[in-house]
Amino acid sequence: MKKEGGLGKMDRDFFSRVLMKNVGASNPAVLVGPGMGLDNAVLSVGGGRVMVVTADPLSIIPSVGMERSAWLTVHELASDLTTSAVRPQFAVLDFNLPPSLSLSEFEVYSRSVSDECAKLGISIVGGHTGRYPGSDFSIVGGGMMMGLAEEGRYLTPTMMMEDDHVIMTKGAAIEATGVLSMAFPRTTRKLVGSALTARTARSYFDLCSTVEDALTASSVGLKEDGVTSMHDATEGGVLGALYELSQSSGRDLVVEKEKVHVSDESSAVCSAFGLDPLTTLSEGTLIITCRPHKTEEILGALSRRGMSGFPIGRAGPKGGKLLLVTNRGEPKRYLPPKFDPYWKVYQKGVENGWK
Repeated sequence: MKKEGGLGKMDRDFFSRVLMKNVGASNPAVLVGPGMGLDNAVLSVGGGRVMVVTADPLSIIPSVGMERSAWLTVHELASDLTTSAVRPQFAVLDFNLPPSLSLSEFEVYSRSVSDECAKLGISIVGGHTGRYPGSDFSIVGGGMMMGLAEEGRYLTPTMMMEDDHVIMTKGAAIEATGVLSMAFPRTTRKLVGSALTARTARSYFDLCSTVEDALTASSVGLKEDGVTSMHDATEGGVLGALYELSQSSGRDLVVEKEKVHVSDESSAVCSAFGLDPLTTLSEGTLIITCRPHKTEEILGALSRRGMSGFPIGRAGPKGGKLLLVTNRGEPKRYLPPKFDPYWKVYQKGVENGWK
């Protein structure tokens, strides 16, 4: 069978041509369904309440270890859901495990998933677990998280307003920096130096969550009183997240490229592995749009919780385009690459036995 496409998420053409045309039955309870750049679905459950639902892969990265892999899996799911400004409450997890994973290893992983869910107030209410031929690391299944909220007390990208300010948290390429440094510490140390590797391995992996970012920002207020939309930067990085947000909101986003923060560590690690820090995996970076009169209050709230925030642009009129401004000229339309090159780098490292 001929192999088509690249690694990671399906490209935009396949998404719109195939996936969006095959969504099963229509149902009036679906308030927000699938769409490009949408982190969550929203379902009416009656009584003036809604359920926000998200789904994501479950992962185990052997070189990172069971406990840290479990932490990352929980926070990647929870990060998507909290972009709605709703706390996750329930989880359903489907594990399709590789036969090479021992039961004792999975016991550690499972216990760590449970512990982290408990810390976040999430009940695991169902799922499936098995070991199957053909399953492999690092994707070992898929999961869903859900949270209940009152009608009107949640966010979607379509709530973004013209002239909103755009804020990013932490910096670009957070997950690529942290995971590559943790998964291939010797290779990273050889390429970027021991001092830098120690800092990235120790700290960047632990930044791969936007749960606290989203809940802190939204605590200031929602819609006219504060935050109007949020989106976490995963595959495709910061620019990919901004592009998806422009598509899902239907509004132009005008972003000053030089204001997109890239730390020295992320710059060095991405350069060493041949990645552009603006377009590669960046779980841990949250994109926030907010009313202009609330920008400073949101930045202050983030700062008090030890999180950095960077104003990088504004929302424009209807259009659905991402426009990048550089020091050299007028805004230019940005179209992201079809696939995040991170996955090829990671696959190369695994196949070549990088340590």
